[in-house]
Amino acid sequence: MPRISTPFIMDIEASGFGPDSYPIEVGLALGDGSRFCSLIVPAEHWTHWDASAQGVHNISREMLARHGSHIHQVATELNAMLSGKTVYSDGWVVDKPWLIRLFEAAGIDMQFQLSPIEVIMTEPQILLWDETKARLTREANIPRHRASNDAWLIQETYRHTLAELTAEAAG
Repeated sequence: MPRISTPFIMDIEASGFGPDSYPIEVGLALGDGSRFCSLIVPAEHWTHWDASAQGVHNISREMLARHGSHIHQVATELNAMLSGKTVYSDGWVVDKPWLIRLFEAAGIDMQFQLSPIEVIMTEPQILLWDETKARLTREANIPRHRASNDAWLIQETYRHTLAELTAEAAG
């Protein structure tokens, strides 16, 4: 497949699904294909925990305590990698509030933008999205639902749908 302009993608796993939830893992797929992932030690006032969310991402509170990074460190690392860039999410409606919550708790200004991936997609890409993502999920055989894996899968789905449409147009 020819190399296609590759957007930076972010995915966030959280403590739950509602308004009291907070980020517990952030994953990135960068433009060069590299990945970043960090578990996040919750701020003291972040107490909501949903067992059904834990069942999806398989990240326990104990795992966060043992392997997580402090919110300030995560926010600083994200700014260092993404300063001045636009990063995209396929779950912007939930990822953006979680990202804002992370930076507010860290007391740091976010130096990049998070936008919905749909703003850079064409309608034909959107129509191919679900089928392409399902196929890539099967082919990749990713063993666990985690933020960096999800970011990579979103990035690859974007690239594959764009490549398919480009090849179709070239005839």
